[in-house]
Amino acid sequence: MNLHEYQGKELLKSYGVKIQEGIVVTSADKVVQAYSDLQQSTGTQYAVVKAQIHAGGRGKGGGVKLAKSKEELSSISESILGMMLKTPQTPGGLDGEGKLVRKVLIAEDVYAPDFDACKEYYVSILTDRAKKCNVIIYSTEGGMDIEAVAEETPHLVHKENIDPALGLQGFQTRKIAFNLGLSGKAMKEMTKFISSLYNAFVGSDATLFEINPCLKTGDDRILAVDCKVTLDDNALYRHPDLAEQRDLDEEDPTEVEAKSYGLSYVNLDGNVGCMVNGAGLAMATMDIIKLSGGDPANFLDVGGTADADRVEKAFRIILKDPSVKAILINIFGGIVRCDRVANGVVQAYRNIGDIQVPIIVRLQGTNADEAKKIIDQSGLEVRSAIELKEAADLVKEVIDHA
Repeated sequence: MNLHEYQGKELLKSYGVKIQEGIVVTSADKVVQAYSDLQQSTGTQYAVVKAQIHAGGRGKGGGVKLAKSKEELSSISESILGMMLKTPQTPGGLDGEGKLVRKVLIAEDVYAPDFDACKEYYVSILTDRAKKCNVIIYSTEGGMDIEAVAEETPHLVHKENIDPALGLQGFQTRKIAFNLGLSGKAMKEMTKFISSLYNAFVGSDATLFEINPCLKTGDDRILAVDCKVTLDDNALYRHPDLAEQRDLDEEDPTEVEAKSYGLSYVNLDGNVGCMVNGAGLAMATMDIIKLSGGDPANFLDVGGTADADRVEKAFRIILKDPSVKAILINIFGGIVRCDRVANGVVQAYRNIGDIQVPIIVRLQGTNADEAKKIIDQSGLEVRSAIELKEAADLVKEVIDHA
C-alpha cells in the first residue's frame, strides 16, 4: 500500500524524523488560508505547491512549483488541481494519460534564505530478499535525476546492510553520515535522522522508504523534503490507522474490485487471462503461458474455496480487460474438489453468457476425471486439459488463431 507524500511525512514525523512542514488542501479556495497558517507556524516566506499523486518525478511534469506571493499561490494551485499530471512513473509515462490531481500540499520553502548553502542527498530503506536483511541506500547526489546517477555513476551510490535481528547500529549511522561528507552539527543531525527513519521503517512494517531529496539546510538541519512510503499489505492489520489512509482513487479500479471479493489480482500487460488457486501454481501458470508464446494478462488467485460465486466474479474481473484473447483456468483440487470447480465454471459461464474469449480449463487432483467429464459434456465452448503441456498447447493454438 502506497502513501501520499503528506501522509508519509506525518508518519515520519511521529517517529521524530524532521520534515518539510506542509498543509494538504483539496480546493484552490483553501490554499491562501493554508499558506497563512503555514507562515504563522514556520515563518516561511514562500510556499511550494506539490501535487499529491502516487508517482515520482512530479516536478518534471509540472506538479511541483514555487509560489512567491498569495496571488501566485492561487494561480499555481488552480492550474495543478484537476490537471492530468504526466510523469515518467505514471501509467504510460510522459506519453500516457497521466493521473488526476485531487490534492496539493502547500509546503514551506526550506531552501531559503541561502539556497547555495543547501545540499540534496538521497536516502532510502528497503528489504534485500536475497541477503535477508534490510538495506539503506544513500548518495550525495540527491534530486530528480537519481536514476541517472545510479546508471551512469554507480560508485556514488552506497549501501549499508542492516541485520534485522540486531537492528541499526550507531557505527552504521556515523558511517553513512561520514560517506555523505558531513561533519560537525550536520553529521550529528544526519545520524539522528537515519536512526529515526529506520525506526519508522521497522515500526510501520514498511517495504520501502525513499527520501529524495534529503536536505541539509544552510543552518545544517537535515530534513525530509519529499518521501515515498510503501507499506506491507500483509501487516496492515497491525496498523489500522495507516490502513484507513489508503487512497482507492490512486489504485487500479479492477484490482480494488477484486480485493473487495477476496481475490488476489494484479493487472499485467498481456493477452492470456489466468485463473488459478494458489500463488505458486499461479506463477507456474504464467510461465507456461510465456512458454506457449503468450503473455499473462493478470495474476489471479481465487484461493482454496473456488466455488461458483468466486469463479464467476473472477471471470468478470478477467473479462474487463479488452486485451485478453484467451483464459486459462488452472486449478489443483486439494482442499476443493475438482468437480465442484468444474460445476462452478459451467454455472459462471452460463450466468455471464455470450463469452467470446476461448476458455481452457485444466483441473488436477481430487475428482479430476469427473471434472473433465462435466466440462466436456457441458456443451459450452470450454476446452479441458489434464497435463500442463496439453494446456500450454491449447493456449498456443487459440492465440495463433486469435
